[in-house]
Amino acid sequence: MNLKWNLLGSAALVLVTACGVDTDVHEKAIADLAACQAAKETCDADLVTMRNTAESLNDDLNKLQGTNNELQEVAEARSTELASVKTNLEASQEELEVLRKQRAAAEKRLQAYRDLKDSLKALVDTGKLSVNFRNGQMVVELPSGILFPSGRSNLSRDGKTALEEVTDILIQFKDRRFLIAGHTDDQAIRTQRFPNNWHLSTARAVSILEFFVDQGFVPQNLAAAGYGEFSPVAPNDTKENRALNRRIEIILVPDLSEHPNLTEGQG
Repeated sequence: MNLKWNLLGSAALVLVTACGVDTDVHEKAIADLAACQAAKETCDADLVTMRNTAESLNDDLNKLQGTNNELQEVAEARSTELASVKTNLEASQEELEVLRKQRAAAEKRLQAYRDLKDSLKALVDTGKLSVNFRNGQMVVELPSGILFPSGRSNLSRDGKTALEEVTDILIQFKDRRFLIAGHTDDQAIRTQRFPNNWHLSTARAVSILEFFVDQGFVPQNLAAAGYGEFSPVAPNDTKENRALNRRIEIILVPDLSEHPNLTEGQG
């Protein structure tokens, strides 16, 4: 390239000399031309650099775009995970609230059992009755022998005295309901009034219910049932065991409001 410009400069010098142009003017023109050429070469070099820079920046932009896409996918995945965690957390909180209600209800039931059992302790200690738990229910048991004459459903004088002590205690639990259940042994009865043990056990339960009402119990909190010989607590194979089966049970009826899992969603 320099050779080309030298030749052109020499030719221009010959022409200028031949045409009678001043040497200084000629040299200045040559210098300006060289400066322009140098500037052009610098511009070309800068253009190449700028193109390379642009390509590099474009590569970087593509990489950033790819990274941004990856981050967007990660963000979407995290958002989905967060939504799932939130849903699980809400479900766990609901389950925890249900467990809290169940625990509070269980503690309430247990306290009611304790209060009733403590109140009956003196009668239990004297052997007039017993307190047991059967089928998840608190049961106060009284032997039929101290309440009724054999084969009859009318309370004896001693039976009324015994029941007065029981009612004085149970009537304090005004918000509780009780089921009075009559039971017999397997010795069949067949009379005009009681054709079978179901009739006898039911009549005895009703007699006690009526006695409780006379003592001031709210009728709506009482119910009576007769099981005859079909719910024994011992084999009917000895005199002592048959005496155990001849009994009256006063059952503390569970309050369904104390069982949130049973009453959930009920109007």
